[in-house]
Amino acid sequence: MADETTVVLETAEGVARLTLNRPDKLNSFTRRMHADLREALAVIEGDPAIRAVVLSGAGRGFCAGQDLADLSFEPGSMTDLGALIEDNFNPLIRRLQALPKPVIAKVRGIAAGAGANLALACDLVVAGRSASFLQAFVNIGLVPDSGGTWLLPRAVGSARALGLAMLGEKLPAETAERWGMIWKCVDDAALDAEVDVLAAKLAKMPTRAIGAIKQAVRHAATADLDAQLDLERDLQSSLGASHDYSEGVNAFLQKRSPRFEGR
Repeated sequence: MADETTVVLETAEGVARLTLNRPDKLNSFTRRMHADLREALAVIEGDPAIRAVVLSGAGRGFCAGQDLADLSFEPGSMTDLGALIEDNFNPLIRRLQALPKPVIAKVRGIAAGAGANLALACDLVVAGRSASFLQAFVNIGLVPDSGGTWLLPRAVGSARALGLAMLGEKLPAETAERWGMIWKCVDDAALDAEVDVLAAKLAKMPTRAIGAIKQAVRHAATADLDAQLDLERDLQSSLGASHDYSEGVNAFLQKRSPRFEGR
């Protein structure tokens, strides 16, 4: 990553902490930040010692979506939003969903537009009580992207998804938790500690099994029962030959805590 790093990656004890680092712009996306994020995710994907990921934003916000200052509005040379999405946002969402490691979004402050849907694309979202989620797209004449029209209805149902998308109003973190849109809402002062404990726990769990759980749950959104049963069979067959399965069974029989290695 070059001089002014827009994404900070830190790793320790099996946990990668990935921080969007444009706090003066509420961590809004630029093409440069997408490039830095791709580079950081490549490191995470390629390092078997990393077994859990925490994604957060520097400063007072999580992510305010696309930075409009990074776009062109000049007649005849306006930025093609479809190309921007195809080249940057869509690959990012697909990559997070497919990553065979658990990803926690730690949300402080605003998560707006693509930033809100970036959080929803993670596996677990833990938010501070003062955080909020905003499908801001309609306020500038656009449709939710970055998976918003797919993720939202599955999380909160079509009625609430339509309300959030059509009205473009902030949703407080407490309501998001009550609606089942996020995993947990905690006091702002407890957010860091809550996520640290969760990440440390996930980093010691059977990583291959967690990756398979992600795959199975997301496959179920578009699969029929027969296809899902077949996938469960195949995943179980593969996991049944893993080190962590053997360790889990032996630990159970020996009445001790398992020591999973993520393989």
